[in-house]
Amino acid sequence: MLNTLAWRALDALATAVLYLNRAAVIEYANAAAENLLKLSSKNIVGHKLEEVFLDASALLSGLAYAKAHNCSYSQHDLILATATSERLEVTCTLSPVDAAEFEGYFLELIETHQQLRIAREERLHEQTEASRALIRSLAHEIKNPLGGLRGAAQLLERELDRPELTEYTQVIMNEADRLQSLMDRLLTPSRIPQPAPLNVMETLERVRSLLLAEYPDGLRIQRDYDVSLPPILADKEQIIQALLNIARNAAQAMKGRGEIVFRTRVARQVTLARKLHRLGVMVQIIDNGPGIPEALREKIFFPLVSGREGGTGLGLTIAQNFVDQHGGLIEVQSEPGRTCFTILLPLAPQSASGEQGGTSNRKQNPNEP
Repeated sequence: MLNTLAWRALDALATAVLYLNRAAVIEYANAAAENLLKLSSKNIVGHKLEEVFLDASALLSGLAYAKAHNCSYSQHDLILATATSERLEVTCTLSPVDAAEFEGYFLELIETHQQLRIAREERLHEQTEASRALIRSLAHEIKNPLGGLRGAAQLLERELDRPELTEYTQVIMNEADRLQSLMDRLLTPSRIPQPAPLNVMETLERVRSLLLAEYPDGLRIQRDYDVSLPPILADKEQIIQALLNIARNAAQAMKGRGEIVFRTRVARQVTLARKLHRLGVMVQIIDNGPGIPEALREKIFFPLVSGREGGTGLGLTIAQNFVDQHGGLIEVQSEPGRTCFTILLPLAPQSASGEQGGTSNRKQNPNEP
């Protein structure tokens, strides 16, 4: 049987791992495997593959090959299911091991959509970093001539002998101020987060009050909170701004008339930035608006990309930057009538005093007015 150190090492992996002995009996399942298969360890350990999976023929064939050739066996796009899980499309790898701690086979299961999600997360992170560097360079270059432009307009206004002409200098100064504000917003995400304990529900309530003040007629915001969520360690102002940008984007897409749902849940065994977190916080902002055009869905987090006339295309970029700086991730699913932004953030480890405990989904208050 595996010692404690080996168990901890396997349990920390984001990949689902089963350990089979020489008789092909499962002796160990890590936390990721329990989460993937939706089975507890006691319903996996001590059983053979055919007792856990509804159709284990492909796995048994792979095991036979690994035994006969004493080598690893991999298969892509394999469909598996247990009595408690839906059909899973996975990549499986069976590897024989013969070491002091292990004499049997490791079976690794990686869900296909998880592989795509990790690849997308890495690509998005690289794009975010590149966009952030480009934006900061451009913003600095633009800010300098803006100051001179505004100053020249002020001097010109003093020299004009016809008051009606000041209308034009005012246009120049107002537009220069608008561009200055835009540049400041572009540079804002570069501020280093200042983390402190943050109550996610209180943060969403702040966003809710701001939106309802902005759209007092026609906008409904329903709340579906898990009130047992512990605080997270985050920069309050940055998280408020990120959530507000996403929610305001939804309200603007619906022209201030429609329904938005704020939902919070605990996310278990979540992988963020290629790091497995036993617990995370999931915040969903769901609207019943027209949806995001398909041509924009892969570009909505890029700077200066907007599907709304008059939009700056910065709201979601700033939200993505803030969440990325907190080690989190934003995902989006959209179709006409339903758009869902999911924000995943790591949950701070429980303190010794237990102040951040209570991570169960005991209480929820769906559709509280």
